[in-house]
Amino acid sequence: MPDFIDQTFLLFVLIGFGAQMIDGALGMAYGLTASSFLLAAGVPPVAASATVHMAETFTTGASAVSHHSFGNVHNPLFKRLVIPGMVGAGLGAYVLTELDGDMLKPWIAGYLVLMGIFVLLKSFRRINPIRVEKKVGPLGFFGGLIDAIGGGGWGPIVTSTLLARGNHTRYTIGTVNAVEFFVTLTASAVFIASIGLDYWEIVLALALGGVCAAPLAGLIAKRIPHRPMMAVVGLLIIVVSGRTLWKSLGG
Repeated sequence: MPDFIDQTFLLFVLIGFGAQMIDGALGMAYGLTASSFLLAAGVPPVAASATVHMAETFTTGASAVSHHSFGNVHNPLFKRLVIPGMVGAGLGAYVLTELDGDMLKPWIAGYLVLMGIFVLLKSFRRINPIRVEKKVGPLGFFGGLIDAIGGGGWGPIVTSTLLARGNHTRYTIGTVNAVEFFVTLTASAVFIASIGLDYWEIVLALALGGVCAAPLAGLIAKRIPHRPMMAVVGLLIIVVSGRTLWKSLGG
């Protein structure tokens, strides 16, 4: 067995598995969940976002294939989100590499807490499903930008907004997950070009867990109601990121 495979490595495999189960089933929260744990473990914000996005390149690719195979991807919505999302992710990754990590940490932790609250509140809303395809380009750009800067947020911003507008749950989750592959690929390319590849063991662990979870998560998105899981995810993000925020403020 390789030397780097230890209890910490296996822990991040489980985090990657759990994060992808959440993300694939709900269309959100892989980055938020994984980034919350990395920040809590002391990984700097730039490295945390880069690590999560590099791992997500593998997990979102597997998730996109799974959702497509289950018929969860709506092509018109996909086409309107993908290019703006990639542009926003590239810009956000570049901005993050130019800023001081210690200065950013409490802001990003606070942002993650707010996103956790947002996810939790969304779990209590009942929405009649329709299909929304128009005027989603700015949403994709903003989602990609915040996702790269915060280490997560593509799903909570884009999926939650589309659901709030009344978009069909199954097609929203499947399509947003499919677009996320291209968003994370763009952000990862900018991070690698700017700061190189660090924490590769964590990248490998998160990717391994996420790829294993992707097929099951795609099936769950098709068949199982997700509101209770959204509430659990929101609470998890609030607790983990709240702890990081408290510590970064000297608590």
